[in-house]
Amino acid sequence: MEILSEFISMSQLKSGEYGRILHIGLEDTMRRRLQDLGMIPGTQVECVGVSPLGDPVAYRIRGAVVALRKSESSEIQLRRSRGDGAWK
Repeated sequence: MEILSEFISMSQLKSGEYGRILHIGLEDTMRRRLQDLGMIPGTQVECVGVSPLGDPVAYRIRGAVVALRKSESSEIQLRRSRGDGAWK
């Protein structure tokens, strides 16, 4: 998989785009919740859909689909990447 050099917040991913988590800047309780779902640094994320009103947004993380509000996903920093089909 080729890593692109662009750093963005998770909320900036468009449907079909991928990234790898670098940092979760949320408060402890929410950060732990997301870590329990497998969202840790290095994890690949795919944006799979946006609700009709634009919020929340669905992301595929380790094979599961999780919906996050933009206020939450904007606090998660990613490195944009190309999907490789491997959900680690």
